[in-house]
Amino acid sequence: MPTAVLPIPDCGSPYSTSEIRRRIDACPKLASLQSINRALAGLVNSEQSFNSQIAEIIRRDPSLTARLLRMVNSVYFGLSAKVNNIEEAVLYLGLRQIRELSMATPVIEELERISGTATRLPWREMWRHSIGTAIMTREILATTTLLIDDDTDYIVGLLHNVGKVIMATQFPEEFSRIVAGKYSSPEEVCAAERALIGWDHAQIGSHYLERHQLSEEIVEAVRYHVTPEKADRHPFYAAAVQVAELLVRHSGVPGGIEDVPAPSPDTWSQLSGWKILFGEGEHENRAAHSNLENSLGRLPTLLSDLV
Repeated sequence: MPTAVLPIPDCGSPYSTSEIRRRIDACPKLASLQSINRALAGLVNSEQSFNSQIAEIIRRDPSLTARLLRMVNSVYFGLSAKVNNIEEAVLYLGLRQIRELSMATPVIEELERISGTATRLPWREMWRHSIGTAIMTREILATTTLLIDDDTDYIVGLLHNVGKVIMATQFPEEFSRIVAGKYSSPEEVCAAERALIGWDHAQIGSHYLERHQLSEEIVEAVRYHVTPEKADRHPFYAAAVQVAELLVRHSGVPGGIEDVPAPSPDTWSQLSGWKILFGEGEHENRAAHSNLENSLGRLPTLLSDLV
């Protein structure tokens, strides 16, 4: 397996913890993380919700409207006639996918504004990868015994790489060197980040999200999504993100930032996250493989119409 090409920092050593924290704290907060479209979420969660009410809220957000119509008219849904009506689109998509769109759209738009001043990179690929990871994290956790009654499963997948956006804006020179390397695994990427900066993107992202007062489950999942075996309280979330992130790469949707090869299906069960989620039994592994491969098959088409 190829060895990571680690850039050598000019300063000779990583930044101090206090300087890293200062730079992260200087990064703008995201309003979307404080309130992810509360009006829509409130209607979707209400038993008295009506498609017309939901559609009226969607109309107020042109970006969300465009994403919704692209999604419902994609090959994924196999419709014979084009849908131009929001109420009809809501009917086709269902409330869960409307909620997912309503969460992803404002987060990505705010991150795009932040990253617009940073190193020019294929950010669109990263957004596709992030949404794909969110979708697959939800699919993976749905096959486990973990009971989830909110959108934490989707949010942890969506936000797992937020630290890379912060890194690109607050440590642009180091970040440019990191993305120029070739790596055999996400662990090697993190090692390069720590060598240059002192913290990796998982630690930077979790600190940033903690500032937003997000839940412990989300902060811990982002912190340990590369090393879920180190998660103390909520290992299932971190494990699901680790597996989802690598499976999305396997489906043909790269991370869009670093050069990391996709794992082949025969190595999935070797992931620490896989073992946390599914154990090491042969029957459980075969069932998990089958379920996830079915979900992965339709992912690239769905993502092409979302971002």
